[in-house]
Amino acid sequence: MTPRNAAALSGLLRGKNAVNLAPEQVPKLLATRASPARVEDGVCLRDPPGARYPLDEIPRRDAAVGANRVLFDYARRGMVPEVLDQFSVARRGGVLVDSATLSCVLKACRSVPDRVLGEQLHCLCVKCGHDRGEVSAGTSLVDMYMKCGSVCEGIEVFEGMPKKNVVTWTSLLTGCAHAQMHSEVMALFFRMRAEGIWPNPFTFASVLSAVASQGALDLGQRVHAQSVKFGCRSSVFVCNSLMNMYAKCGLVEDAKSVFNWMETRDMVSWNTLMAGLQLNECELEALQLFHESRATMGKMTQSTYATVIKLCANLKQLALARQLHSCVLKHGFHLTGNVMTALADAYSKCGELADALNIFSMTTGSRNVVSWTAIISGCIQNGDIPLAVVLFSRMREDRVMPNEFTYSAMLKASLSILPPQIHAQVIKTNYQHIPSVGTALLASYSKFGSTEDALSIFKMIEQKDVVAWSAMLSCHAQAGDCEGATYLFNKMAIQGIKPNEFTISSVIDACACPSAGVDQGRQFHAISIKYRYHDAICVSSALVSMYSRKGNIDSAQIVFERQTDRDLVSWNSMISGYAQHGYSMKAIETFRQMEASGIQMDGVTFLAVIMGCTHNGLVVEGQQYFDSMVRDHKINPTMEHYACMVDLYSRAGKLDETMSLIRDMPFPAGAMVWRTLLGACRVHKNVELGKFSADKLLSLEPHDSSTYVLLSNIYAAAGKWKERDEVRKLMDYRKVKKEAGCSWIQIKNKVHSFIAFDKSHPMSDQIYKKLKVIITRLKQDGYSPNTSFVLHDIAEDQKEAMLVAHSERLALAFGLIATPPGTPLQIVKNLRVCGDCHMVMKMVSMIEDREIIMRDCSRFHHFNGGACSCGDEQTHEKAPPEAQLHCTSQIQVVVLIPVEFLRWVIIILLGGASSWVISLNLKECTEGADMMVLIASAAVLQFAVALFIKVFFFA
Repeated sequence: MTPRNAAALSGLLRGKNAVNLAPEQVPKLLATRASPARVEDGVCLRDPPGARYPLDEIPRRDAAVGANRVLFDYARRGMVPEVLDQFSVARRGGVLVDSATLSCVLKACRSVPDRVLGEQLHCLCVKCGHDRGEVSAGTSLVDMYMKCGSVCEGIEVFEGMPKKNVVTWTSLLTGCAHAQMHSEVMALFFRMRAEGIWPNPFTFASVLSAVASQGALDLGQRVHAQSVKFGCRSSVFVCNSLMNMYAKCGLVEDAKSVFNWMETRDMVSWNTLMAGLQLNECELEALQLFHESRATMGKMTQSTYATVIKLCANLKQLALARQLHSCVLKHGFHLTGNVMTALADAYSKCGELADALNIFSMTTGSRNVVSWTAIISGCIQNGDIPLAVVLFSRMREDRVMPNEFTYSAMLKASLSILPPQIHAQVIKTNYQHIPSVGTALLASYSKFGSTEDALSIFKMIEQKDVVAWSAMLSCHAQAGDCEGATYLFNKMAIQGIKPNEFTISSVIDACACPSAGVDQGRQFHAISIKYRYHDAICVSSALVSMYSRKGNIDSAQIVFERQTDRDLVSWNSMISGYAQHGYSMKAIETFRQMEASGIQMDGVTFLAVIMGCTHNGLVVEGQQYFDSMVRDHKINPTMEHYACMVDLYSRAGKLDETMSLIRDMPFPAGAMVWRTLLGACRVHKNVELGKFSADKLLSLEPHDSSTYVLLSNIYAAAGKWKERDEVRKLMDYRKVKKEAGCSWIQIKNKVHSFIAFDKSHPMSDQIYKKLKVIITRLKQDGYSPNTSFVLHDIAEDQKEAMLVAHSERLALAFGLIATPPGTPLQIVKNLRVCGDCHMVMKMVSMIEDREIIMRDCSRFHHFNGGACSCGDEQTHEKAPPEAQLHCTSQIQVVVLIPVEFLRWVIIILLGGASSWVISLNLKECTEGADMMVLIASAAVLQFAVALFIKVFFFA
């Protein structure tokens, strides 16, 4: 409609007279009386402009009928500007407006949509009295307001209508469904039924759309029954709506049943079922449906192409995507925005970012926020974060406003500078309250350790869904805050939010942190069983990881064996658990099972199995797995892999091979590698290599206290006290503080922490008394304190006193006091356990008949029956022979007395025999010279006997 005609129409609707208009604005009627003349042969009645020629011949008293016919013809053909122009002409000509005319114009108005024009037409309806008299005019008004987004005005018109029919109700229901007022849709539908209005197929389609958006399966099944009752089950678009509803509620089989029952199917039916299968992750079945139905579907529409190309993107079927791209070009859909956007998305998900960018560059005329978001997401998925940032800036330069999906995609980029900047844009565009954007924001902040910022974002989200709660719980889990995660989960339950499998897995991950209680993970395991999520892969994998990290490797193995489906995380968690607990052969066996199952391995898998080889000194096997990772699986080793190999070689004492490996690394060795080598130099007392490693490490991390401590311990073990003091002075000069050793144990849901010489505990007197009793009993069984672990130049008794007061022994003594006999004890220490405390733990596990599980900074130690799962690896110096004999097993203690008795019997017999030989010779010697020779011979014989006994009986 031209601006001049629009102004004229606006003036007429305000009640202005046509006489006031300019003469050129009023078309002259060519006839004012009836004319029986037939229409000229050259006039085409099928052409709406041609239809105006006979209209001009209609007498004025019949002008309303002729004007309506032209209006209806224009409306039927979708010619909205012509409808409005013709209505303006009729009004200027003084033609009376009836309800049919207003209904026709209102339908055209809703197609624009133009709310201002619609309100003017509403005023004309009121002026002419058609707003309450005719159902058609009121229904058109309701429909117009709903299509223009004015839901409240539409409801107000609806409530003011004295009479309503099924079309009126359907218009209202459709408008409420489009406005996401799903609960109001259901309430209106039941009210409609209560007032005796019979729904038609369009009514059921609108109601089913609202039910599908809610995911309310119970309501959907009731509406389905109502559609059957009213004979609408054979309607194609009702069946299409039913398929959509069942698919969005997760009932794929019911959706397929509806599809199979349909006698007549249109293109929408095929597209709906394929989209439903894709939604429920049945991509292969959807693709098979597409291939089987090509002949039935006929010519594919742009919706079909878009759906099938999305399937290719999810399945990463690059070849099929290229074939569909050719079909798109062949059938002329290359200018269709949604099809080209789907193609760009498919290419980017298949790793062909260059092709995706080429397609995006060709869609200059049809770019919208969806296409921009798709290409930005593709850049992020392919790791090109700088290009994604550039495209995001160019998008805003082109005056395309980002939506919630754009912001969510940008927040997935791993750049620490992005979250604050995107956060500012989100606030500026008022998207911070939308759950998806808020969830992406808090996930981005938590990724970089900003738990406080994430929590503030979480509080700002107005309508928190289960995804937002799960993201916040995951943030607490990443921060190791079990207490915060537990509090948040309880708060979520109080507010009536039902957790899903990801919520459960996040809170279980939080229970795996060192500060978490032993029983908290078991409680959430029970909650997962209550909600029937314990068989979900993410939950069971989290349980395996949690139990193994909390020292309960048997429970982890039980959960692992019960898994029907295992993903990469499950296998990695189990292999890593076995490795950390010292069960290297089980780790290798599980690795072989994983290899046989065909699961694609990653770097974490090989890191775990090499770690298992490291803890048990399997150097050859560890080297084989490292070579297989590089050669067979084409996985580039990371710094963690090289650090593990350095640990493997250095524990075995192969320091030359270790240095050769470090020199051959494709990148400079990091702090992790040098710290591992420095620890090995401490064990093997290699001062020169230790100093070299410490220099490298201090150049990378000059404020790391462990480097100074390890180097000073190396000097102290070698007796170089001057060099040790220089290292300590350097620590003081650089203001580096040594991390204090701390151990903690949980008793009755309360965590008790201890440091060396700690007397702050309320039961400290009883703890030290118990320690004294334990040491006394251990010494009776052959224990001798290994004071070489006290690297101080002090007296031996002072060294023994320092060993007794180690934090892990205090925690052990408290556990023995506070728990009934036979109760397993679990102790955690932030540093590595010393060799003497390791020996004490083994002996206490035997004499107290307790299982003691200890987690230090390196691994788990399972002490049971006088043995440890680590197998006394070289990180711990060997104990004296007597102590080793006493603590190996209960049977050896029983055999101890006969062996010692036999040794002394042999000594007495040999000594007696030698004395008897000497006494015989003395009787035969009379001269002094002979006497001196005999005494010397006897001394030599006694020395030989003593040497024989030492070598063959005490070796």
